[in-house]
Amino acid sequence: MTESDLPVAQLTPGRWGDPSHAVDLPAAALDALKRLGIQHPAEPAAVTPASEGGELSAVQLAFLTSVVGSQYVLSDVDSRWAHTRGYSTTDLLRFRAGDTSDMPDAVVYPASHDEVQALLTGAAEHDLAVVPYSGGTSVVGGLAASRRFVTVDLRRLDRLIDLDEISRTATLQAGVRGPAAEALLAERGYTLGHFPQSYEGASIGGYAAARSSGQSSAGYGRFDQMVVGLTLATPRGTIELGRAPMSAAGPDLRQLVLGSEGAFGIITSVVVRIRPRPTERHFEGWQFENFDAALTAVRRLAQDGPLPTVLRLSDEVETAVNLADPDVLGGSAGGVQAIIGFDGPYDQATADVLTAAGGTNLGAGPGETWRVGRYRAPYLRDPLLDEGALVETLETATFWSRIPALKAAVTEALVGALSATPPLVLCHISHVYETGASLYFTVVCAQADDPVAQWRSAKAAANQAIADAGGTISHHHGVGADHRAAYATEIGPLAVDALQAVKKLLDPNNIMNPGILLPES
Repeated sequence: MTESDLPVAQLTPGRWGDPSHAVDLPAAALDALKRLGIQHPAEPAAVTPASEGGELSAVQLAFLTSVVGSQYVLSDVDSRWAHTRGYSTTDLLRFRAGDTSDMPDAVVYPASHDEVQALLTGAAEHDLAVVPYSGGTSVVGGLAASRRFVTVDLRRLDRLIDLDEISRTATLQAGVRGPAAEALLAERGYTLGHFPQSYEGASIGGYAAARSSGQSSAGYGRFDQMVVGLTLATPRGTIELGRAPMSAAGPDLRQLVLGSEGAFGIITSVVVRIRPRPTERHFEGWQFENFDAALTAVRRLAQDGPLPTVLRLSDEVETAVNLADPDVLGGSAGGVQAIIGFDGPYDQATADVLTAAGGTNLGAGPGETWRVGRYRAPYLRDPLLDEGALVETLETATFWSRIPALKAAVTEALVGALSATPPLVLCHISHVYETGASLYFTVVCAQADDPVAQWRSAKAAANQAIADAGGTISHHHGVGADHRAAYATEIGPLAVDALQAVKKLLDPNNIMNPGILLPES
């Protein structure tokens, strides 16, 4: 089975993924948790959210109903609870505790761009803040607005509108989930080639709004590099961008909308570059003596080529833990492991570069294990939380010359901030460019009495380390509410004012995802 064959996961509120795919922790993992001082907590009491309805007035409900129909405006507690926050660890912990503070007042399901536009045009008049929602997989607080709001769920915008085989572009509505997009394109022999770890649940609109990046970015690029056009509904009207693949007609406004996280409006469709679906794929593992040696090899491929479609490097700790195979965990032969993958024929020239840099080819086994296990790894978080572990991730990016210092600084910050519950800190590189790369950290430790505060303190320390070492606050998770202050510091007050001016023009009443991306003025 390939990514193109995976079904859309019907996400369960408060737990990741399809419940039928849940995993049990193997004995090796349970033993490792004991060595970290993690003890199974007492079984928590079942939590049921309050059953009262939302705080919308009859006039507000009548407006929403007039746009989409009464059957597509839901204010029952189950619908609202299922759209509360996203899938960060703090989101899940708060969900488990029954924290309803970010619950929407209603969930609205438009079926077209025109209905989305009508909702936004009338929302300000009816004093309604709006949070866009499609896959709901945000891990940075991107769905928790700063005041009462209604959620606009885009799942009914689920069509492939057009496929231009000559230009090799496809126009997809924002609510199309990742696996559904691949299935629609595969019927015509094409692929988007975008496979983030949230792929089972994420959507086209979310990919665009948060500048997503997937495992095959070395070969296909980030999602923002795939987008050649888009349509944005704003409270002031519709903006359509992408008259040509590239243009010198002023600043590229597509790039202003991509990554805007619903703060300017709702992306209702995108035009994306597509490629023929590969007829063969190859994955293999490579072993290096240490992270520094492997880092040099990976940089050589990124700068001088030839790049594979997938290029990933785990550090010593992540290699030893072996998250790619939840059934085993551990059992590594030492050193560090890199994974390369090709959509298309195997390129021996890539292997030659790795060999020359000191790498040892481990064959297809580790590569296939990683490919198959990649989408199973996120399912480990829930049973780890059940056992009393705190497990969370964060990511950043920087230039090649800063990678070692940035990795060391973030690791040191996390270890220091979590010294009362000594953590295991894993790291990998999975997105590379000629000038730099991303760093992705996974942290596991025992939960403190208040695990939400525990993680927020550790994340603040990591954020400061990232800033001090010259990294960006996010490579692909986005800004949301969690990174809002760090993002403002990163770009500076004048740039924040410029973005605030754009928001004020497009969203004069601040109804679009208030408190997300930008500080409220």
